[in-house]
Amino acid sequence: MHLDVSNIVSDSKHMMLGLSDGSLYCISWKGEFYGPFDLESIEVGSTQTNDLTQSLSNGVLPEWKHGTINQSSTRKSAVVHLELCLSMRLLFVLYNDGHLVSFSVSKKGLKHAELIKPERTVGCGDAVCAAVASEQQILAVGTTRGVVELYDLAESASHIRSVSLHDWGYSGEDTGPVSSIVWTPDNSAFAVGWKFRGLTVWSISGCRLMSTIRQIGLSSISSPMGKTNHDSKHEPLMYGVSLMQWDEFGYRLYAIEERSMETILLFSFGKCCLNRGVSGMTYMRQVIYGEDRLLVVQSEDTNALKMLHLNLPVSYISQNWPVQHVAASKDGTYIAVAGLHGLILYDVRFKKWRFFGDVSQEQKIQCKGLLWLGKIVVVCNYDDSSNMYELLFYPRYHLDQSSLLFRKPLLTKPMVMDAYENYILVTYQPFDVHIFHVSISGNLAPSSTPDLQLSTVRELSIMTAKSHPAAMRFIPDQLHGVNISNNHLENSESVSREPARCLILRVNGELSLLDLDDGRERELTDSVELFWVTCGQSDEKTNLIEEVSWLDYGHRGMQVWYPSPGVDPFKQEDFLQLDPELEFDREVYPLGLVPNAGVVVGVSQRMSFSACTEFPCFEPTPQAQTILHCLLRHLLQRDKNEEALRLAQLSAEKPHFSHCLEWLLFTVFDAEISRQSVNKNQTYGHRNNAKISLLEKTCDLIRNFPEYFDVVVSVARKTDGRHWTDLFSAAGRSTELFEECFQRRWYRTAACYILVIAKLEGPAVSQYCALRLLQATLDECLYELAGELVRFLLRSGREYEQTLSDSEKMSPRFLGYFLFRSSYRKHSVDHRSSSSFTEESPHVASVKNILESHASYLMSGKELSKLVAFVKGTQFDLVDYLQRERYGSARLESFASGLELIGQKLQMGTLQSRLDAEFLLAHMCSVKFKEWIVVLATLLRRAEVLFDLFRHDLRLWKAYSATLQSHPTFVEYQDLVESLEERLSSLSNSEELRV
Repeated sequence: MHLDVSNIVSDSKHMMLGLSDGSLYCISWKGEFYGPFDLESIEVGSTQTNDLTQSLSNGVLPEWKHGTINQSSTRKSAVVHLELCLSMRLLFVLYNDGHLVSFSVSKKGLKHAELIKPERTVGCGDAVCAAVASEQQILAVGTTRGVVELYDLAESASHIRSVSLHDWGYSGEDTGPVSSIVWTPDNSAFAVGWKFRGLTVWSISGCRLMSTIRQIGLSSISSPMGKTNHDSKHEPLMYGVSLMQWDEFGYRLYAIEERSMETILLFSFGKCCLNRGVSGMTYMRQVIYGEDRLLVVQSEDTNALKMLHLNLPVSYISQNWPVQHVAASKDGTYIAVAGLHGLILYDVRFKKWRFFGDVSQEQKIQCKGLLWLGKIVVVCNYDDSSNMYELLFYPRYHLDQSSLLFRKPLLTKPMVMDAYENYILVTYQPFDVHIFHVSISGNLAPSSTPDLQLSTVRELSIMTAKSHPAAMRFIPDQLHGVNISNNHLENSESVSREPARCLILRVNGELSLLDLDDGRERELTDSVELFWVTCGQSDEKTNLIEEVSWLDYGHRGMQVWYPSPGVDPFKQEDFLQLDPELEFDREVYPLGLVPNAGVVVGVSQRMSFSACTEFPCFEPTPQAQTILHCLLRHLLQRDKNEEALRLAQLSAEKPHFSHCLEWLLFTVFDAEISRQSVNKNQTYGHRNNAKISLLEKTCDLIRNFPEYFDVVVSVARKTDGRHWTDLFSAAGRSTELFEECFQRRWYRTAACYILVIAKLEGPAVSQYCALRLLQATLDECLYELAGELVRFLLRSGREYEQTLSDSEKMSPRFLGYFLFRSSYRKHSVDHRSSSSFTEESPHVASVKNILESHASYLMSGKELSKLVAFVKGTQFDLVDYLQRERYGSARLESFASGLELIGQKLQMGTLQSRLDAEFLLAHMCSVKFKEWIVVLATLLRRAEVLFDLFRHDLRLWKAYSATLQSHPTFVEYQDLVESLEERLSSLSNSEELRV
């Protein structure tokens, strides 16, 4: 009988594989065959159903059911895949009918088949592949729907979340079922390949780190498959993924395409400096490291973050490939890099590398972790000869055995490490915490001989059943130390005080706070992937995030934590998930913080295409997300108004400051609207009697900055007009804000208030303000803005007149004529326009009065370029105006003076001036304004226009010719005159012959 086999799983003594008849086969590593055996089966029932109300998904979820044990039935489906989690003694068996069953394995191993017992089915029967992250205790299951489901093995395989490309516009029909899932060696991310198309790498929290499938937008209506076949000819894995595998270090992902089994594609990856294990966290420098290079985010100018590619010296990396640990100093001036052996330092300021001078010393160091202690780099070294671990302290100015400051033997392999000020934390398994104090005498300089001493100040042994720590970080005492109210000046006593608490991130994502005095641990939150302790991490006085305790990142987005003295020592506040515009989207992975800019820096993948390469280039692109508005809101909520003002003043010159103020006011106002909708019985008078509201405090804060007027009206435009009364009761009366902008000549901002005034104060007031603003914008030649005001005035004027009776009407024309007349106006315009407006409605007459006044001013001064811009911007009827002003402001005194003056005004050497002249010539021709046609056609050298005019009026031709020939300033037009004379003579001769 022919049987197919699945993959192989194994422990230290035995291996196991699945057979197509539904049985398993066990073989020892010594070559002993134990024969096939059948497993007890499970039938899918409805006795237990996963509660998915708490799970997070970005795809379509089916109904999930666990199974119940059925001892009597025998499963005949073929075993297609096995997964073994040794740490939890679980075996997962996937059958070809889509059912995935978990089995418990005895402590005695895989040999004893009778002790392998079924526990439950996982999923809903459409599984096609699976992969276990042993460190994280997470099971990833690929389905026929193209969705990957994540399950928490520590919580009885409860559903965590779903991951798919659904929100990127691709359904299961486009990608096909999942064909392969592979976790990175450190279990921090997993790659997903689909049978029909593409590959994507996700972080454990669901951030899309990389994808071979082109981005088409989040709200695509039609299927992407039908419209990307031609554009995606260079897309990798266009025909699906057959197999995938990470390399030993997680830098390379190998993939085989479904229809191209002879070709292996290689994708190179970089790693973020995660705050995990025995390497320190980078605060001032955001670094991604590849197998032979560093990618450093240049964050000096957060308006345009750039990624610097820093190749490691060939002399070092060729002998010590690959890079294994990277840590930046606290001030960001040095970066320590460790490969297989030794380490090197990079001076960021001088762009120089520092090496061990003696290669034999370098080869004796096997770095297992890096920390920075001020100007000292601390190396966790493994000594082969003694099978021991130790801490080596080197000054950053010299890497040599002769400069070694101290050597500290460790009890065993450290699990996690951290350093803060003069203290070092080392934690061993299972959970033994040792804290050391470092004291230095002498200067850390090449010319001196400093002496370093290490003393143990605390030892804790904590008994817990929780998963072991992945990272631990000291928490400085904020409540007695650094405070923003004293302008970031540190108390000298707090600098030397030993931290009494630390944060613990466990491998399962739990974040907790450990009291180092009594060993008590308080759970804070779960599903955390990264965290950053921000307090006490920057010596700069411009540190904008000193008031924050720490930030964490997980599938919920980013969360910020503040110190809060009282019953609850810490308060958690979500901010990036409150509004779509505030969050890092699921393509941006946070790298770290820029304290002096108040931003979180993240990285996302972008694809670029080149004609010289077959496949696209994957480019890590840095992006910044500000958190200033959250910090300000927190301070205002705690009634720290002065501190909030000081923080805002520190940030006033930072990029996106205006945007931060806008989002601060928007989020506060939005929360106020929501509160009012919940508590509808609260009256306005009651609010006045209560203490000042957060909305009022926010407005008072922003009022200290010139951006206030823009911010308020921008928030108003983003919210429902029904709530404007509440906003402007706190921000100030809309007409007063308009008047302030008008007096400061901030006309664009003032124009934004017109609609608000119309809503709150009525159309009559808005018409009055708009007319004033229209005249001012015309005087400043802001014609596009003037055009918007004209359209508003005409529209709102019609609506206003429809709502008023004849007795209530007040002619805005009178206001426009009496209050808004230009400083220059011809009497002829007054006389002629008054008769032409008799049949116009009052609001139209008022607007036309102002526009014609300005047109007369421009025409009288022959400001023709401005006149063209005015006509285009306001849609002014120039033809009608020219017909009425032929003998008024549009009249030319003489041809010679007009040609000379208009030539000077238009400056015909520029393209824009010639276009303006063409525009005017077309309008003059439409009203047959001969004086202007002759002048403009001459300036443009439009011989055909002049010829057509002169052939019917030879008297005009003779006057034209005589004028140009008699004035020496018009000598440049002699060739034009000669050409016209020749054509007219030829025309005259031909007519004589016909006669």
